[in-house]
Amino acid sequence: MSTEQTTAAENGFSYTLTRTLDASAARIWQAWTTPDQYAQWAHAAPGTVELDVRPGGSWKSTMLTPDGTEVPLTGTYQQVTENRHLTIGMDVPGRPDPATMTMELTEEGPRNTVITLRQTCDTAEERDMAEQGSGMLLDGLTAFLSDGAKA
Repeated sequence: MSTEQTTAAENGFSYTLTRTLDASAARIWQAWTTPDQYAQWAHAAPGTVELDVRPGGSWKSTMLTPDGTEVPLTGTYQQVTENRHLTIGMDVPGRPDPATMTMELTEEGPRNTVITLRQTCDTAEERDMAEQGSGMLLDGLTAFLSDGAKA
């Protein structure tokens, strides 16, 4: 796993997280876009995940933090290319426009896929929180795919 963090004054504060997973892009896509699978690895409260994976489609879930706090999340899918790319808008209270995160999948073999998450934020604090959350997502996804591979 590698992590790259960049800061650009004109474009805000950005991060890029990259991880190579032992799964096909189709398997990762399925885990990311199927509500019951997403709920298992994305730290979501049971029964709170709704995913309408198409451009303009909405999504929502309630994330459970390690201390048990419930954080409702909502947004829309801006771009969707099956098994390859998602651009996800995330509604942020107090922010006029949605925050945007991209997820890209690049297959390097039948069971070797690079997943890349990118986001540009308005402040260093927002970037650090978003990067931490994205890292938690990648950790959960990695564990979920590993458990599935053993079954």
